[in-house]
Amino acid sequence: MEKYIIALDQGTTSCRSILFNNKGQLLASEQKEFTQIFPESGWVEHNPKEIWETQYKTLLDLINNNNIDIKQIDSIGITNQRETTLIWNKNTGEPIYNAIVWQDNRTSAYCQDLKAKKHETLFRKKTGLVLDSYFSGTKINWILNNVSGAKEMASDGLLLFGTIDTWLIWNLTNKKIHATDISNASRTLICNIHELNWDNELLEILEIPTNILPEIKDCSADFGHWNYKGVDIPICGVAGDQQAALFGQCCFEDGSAKNTYGTGCFMLMNTGSNAIESTNGLLTTIAWSIDGEVTYALEGSVFIAGAAIQWLRDGLQIISTASETQNNAMNSKADDLVFVPAFAGLGAPYWDMNVKGGIFGITRDIGINDLCKATLESLAFQTRDVIVAMEKDAQLNLNTLAVDGGACINDFLMQFQSDILNAQVNRPITIESTALGAAYLAGIKTGFYDIKSLKKNHKIDRTFQPTKDLKLAKNKIINWDKAIQCLIKLHSNNE
Repeated sequence: MEKYIIALDQGTTSCRSILFNNKGQLLASEQKEFTQIFPESGWVEHNPKEIWETQYKTLLDLINNNNIDIKQIDSIGITNQRETTLIWNKNTGEPIYNAIVWQDNRTSAYCQDLKAKKHETLFRKKTGLVLDSYFSGTKINWILNNVSGAKEMASDGLLLFGTIDTWLIWNLTNKKIHATDISNASRTLICNIHELNWDNELLEILEIPTNILPEIKDCSADFGHWNYKGVDIPICGVAGDQQAALFGQCCFEDGSAKNTYGTGCFMLMNTGSNAIESTNGLLTTIAWSIDGEVTYALEGSVFIAGAAIQWLRDGLQIISTASETQNNAMNSKADDLVFVPAFAGLGAPYWDMNVKGGIFGITRDIGINDLCKATLESLAFQTRDVIVAMEKDAQLNLNTLAVDGGACINDFLMQFQSDILNAQVNRPITIESTALGAAYLAGIKTGFYDIKSLKKNHKIDRTFQPTKDLKLAKNKIINWDKAIQCLIKLHSNNE
């Protein structure tokens, strides 16, 4: 009887369950979107119970719609939107507040206070991260200090904290396992990435009690079992979405890199056993840990990528589907329009959460095609900013970029990315690298996959080479840089 692995891919806007075989081939998938909640300007929340119910439905649909015998499931891997933070009552299972999403910037002022108290260097040295509202630590502090009775409940040992992976594990194992993996833990602002544990000094600064924290495990490890129809299915692989994508792209060598075009854009470079401290606005993070052996990475995060395309669809309502933007862009004649989608501030390498977005170069003849083109180009420009910083930190020139994520199917975007990087862009046949990475991590634990043979599964769908006039590409980069600096200056003048 043929066996499979199911990867649960819990993203920022949707939940998916994906079926893989022993060759790493995607056989089937189910997807369902869930509600985005915006209580105030800059605030972004999710309903944790809706996330669980949506994710669980896709899991059951995948099994039922493909007539899978539950005994055919070797194991489950989990990958998730990182940093999104929730706290729940461990007895009732009820969240005490909505999940605060990674994009949320309500703790920006608190982060500034921590910086003013000279804590930034300490956090940077221990966690590899910057003091920013992006990460989980200050979100935990906010929930404990703003939800009535939360501090008292925490003191009484009634609360549990988790990122989304922890929430899914806890529910899948029928409330038995409260755990996370080291890649997700490394994004919380309270994990020491050198000692691989929760850091008491940082917890004290952020006023977070240790009794609410999950156990930290390797990415390929025993996370308990999901019991379905009397059969125990092991949960054996867990990684944050971007680390999972790096693993799914088989970026196992030092210096290999990938960019994921999802709700945000996330660039990671494998740095092996060396935790490189960035001097150019990047993050040092844990890529994965297998059998206690840790691999580190440099990361640059772009907050708004696919979310900008979603804004065209849902906010402006000028397109019906994201796929339309390719033809729109190809039919645009405008070369001077620049759109900076800083809906949640600027991420790497700028790290300015208070900058607002802007559109430059508008004339009366600008239309839908032109705005779609500028939106797609903004994803490529933001990626280039991160790559330039990464090249400086790693002291190398990137000649090839591996890409994945939903937006990488857009040929216009990939070609433009190649043009402004003046580098080769490789798109794999299986663009679901995030889910594939989670499946690989699970399968390595059970013996379903052999890590030494994974590269044989990795096939390229299309390679993009620079084709356009270098002068045009350089002029576009100049205009983008001017737009960024203009918005930063505008914000500083308004402070």
